[in-house]
Amino acid sequence: MFEGMPAPYDKVKRVVVPEALKAIRMRADRNFCVLGNLSQEFGWNYGPLVERLEAQRKIKEQAFYAEKKAKATLQTKAAGAVDLSAVDKVLAPIGF
Repeated sequence: MFEGMPAPYDKVKRVVVPEALKAIRMRADRNFCVLGNLSQEFGWNYGPLVERLEAQRKIKEQAFYAEKKAKATLQTKAAGAVDLSAVDKVLAPIGF
């Protein structure tokens, strides 16, 4: 078990796997425990730190996604504004 994210996965985008959701997989009458609660009962005191770092990560993730979305919009606009007919006329005799 790792505290936090292991090295190769901390840079990878996090996704939701619907098949692994507790609401889908577990029956209502089954007992379960959450690792964070279990760790806290055995003396792990870094819960608030992890929550604070997770909040910072979410802010960075939102900023990254907004920038990515803006770049995609600009790229779409630029691709629509380019007139490729002149390029086709130049490259047609060459055989492209």
